[in-house]
Parts: sequence; structure tokens; C-alpha cells
Amino acid sequence: MKDPILVVKVGGAEGLDYGAVCEDVAALATDGQRMVLVHGGSAEANALGMALGHPPRWLTSPSGYRWRYTDRATLETFIMAARGKVNTLLVESLQAAGVDAIGLSGLDGRLLIARRKAAVQSVEGGKRRILRDDFTGKVESVNVGLLRALLAAGLTPVLAPLALSEANEAVNVDADRAAAAVAGALHAETLVLLTAAPGLLRNYPDESSLIGRLMREQVDEALSLAEAGMKKKVLGASEALQAGVSRVIIADGRVRRPLAAALAGAGTTFS
Repeated sequence: MKDPILVVKVGGAEGLDYGAVCEDVAALATDGQRMVLVHGGSAEANALGMALGHPPRWLTSPSGYRWRYTDRATLETFIMAARGKVNTLLVESLQAAGVDAIGLSGLDGRLLIARRKAAVQSVEGGKRRILRDDFTGKVESVNVGLLRALLAAGLTPVLAPLALSEANEAVNVDADRAAAAVAGALHAETLVLLTAAPGLLRNYPDESSLIGRLMREQVDEALSLAEAGMKKKVLGASEALQAGVSRVIIADGRVRRPLAAALAGAGTTFS
């Protein structure tokens, strides 16, 4: 039997209504729902990087996935933006709404352990390049005991997408896939991925072509339809389902009551 824990990931792109998300989290918490909130930080990291003279650089893997190139300077900028600002302001908003939230990153208490690749490949101008100074990783283990202890104490964990490598280095991890790892480790019933789109679109960017429901066997089809950042969300959905999560919802984080709408059937549901 699944544990009635809800994992919510709210994206870091511009346009998402963090205030509306926090109001929804507070309403659910009042009803006794236990939750873990994972967030991104792209927009804030981009703005800070530009201000510091270190603008973001995006790379694409040979398989078509896009990620932020993270040298050490970019990593430190991302830490300041995601952990320092976004995480703290989310906790502030949740506390103001009556939710006893606690802000963390994956480094705290070895919460998220990730594998940092010694080398990564990117495609630029039709040519493959190998990079050896990229501080990104994939979550491989979750400190479930710590999360369960926090939830048992009545706290709502708010996680920034940073992890600790096996060599005890800070690494940037994809927030969608980190949320999927957390949901799987906690045996959560539902994972909600809130983004700046209504869900998976059959004909991107036509928002009227929203796909409402897909079976887990249709993940390959979904990946072929996904564009840009949506690919990582579909991949995260697939990983969560494989880890035992019953359903994953990709839904619009720009609307009023975004979380309530997603749980009521808005967006794209994988089950």
C-alpha cells in the first residue's frame, strides 16, 4: 500500500506563480496532507549570472536533452540563486501561509547523493564535444530516513536541486528527475510537476493540443512529442513510475490554484 505522501516539483522558469502554489500547499497541509516540495531556480540563476558577468550557457546532449553547463563558477551562482534566494523565499511564503516548512538542499544531511560524470558529451554546431569540468549529476540515492523524520515531526521539506557527489562535491541536479527520485524513495502515491505549460502538447507550441492522459507504456511516444525542457519532465515521469509511484501529473504552474487543478485532472497524467 502506498504511503499518502505527495511530492510536488515547481519549476524555476519565469511565469510560475509561487504564491498560488504556496496557498495550495497550505490548504492541503491543513487537511493533513504530508508533502515534500522540490523547486527549480533557472530564472533566478540566469538573472544572477547575467548580473555577475557570467551568463548561462545551455548544452544539448546527443540524445536531445538540454542542460545548464555548470562549471564551478556557474555552480556557485546557482547555489546562491536556488538555495540562497528561491528556497528561502518559498519557505518564507509557506511559513506566512501557516505551513511549518524547512528549507534544505540535497547536501544537507546527505539528503541526495548523485553520480557526477567524469565527462559529458554535448552537440554544438553539429559537432560533438567532451567536457570534463561540468558539475552536474544524477541522483542515485535519497536519505529517506531524514525525510520521513522531518515529515513525522510535522515539517514540510522544501528542497533545492543540489546534491552531493560520491567525492563530496556539490553538484547541480535536474529538479524534475530529483523530484522523481524523492517520490520513488518515499513510495509516494503522486508526483506533480508544475511548469510553465499546460502539460504535454501533441503539437508544440499549440496549447490546445494538450494530451490529457497517457499510460506508462506510452512513455516513448511522449518523449518523441516532448520539446525542450519537457523532455526532462517526461523522463522524470517515467523514472517515478518505474520506481513505484502510481501517477505523475505534468500541469500548469501559472494558473490560480495550480496544485488543486492538477490533482483534479488538469494537465497530463501518466499512470
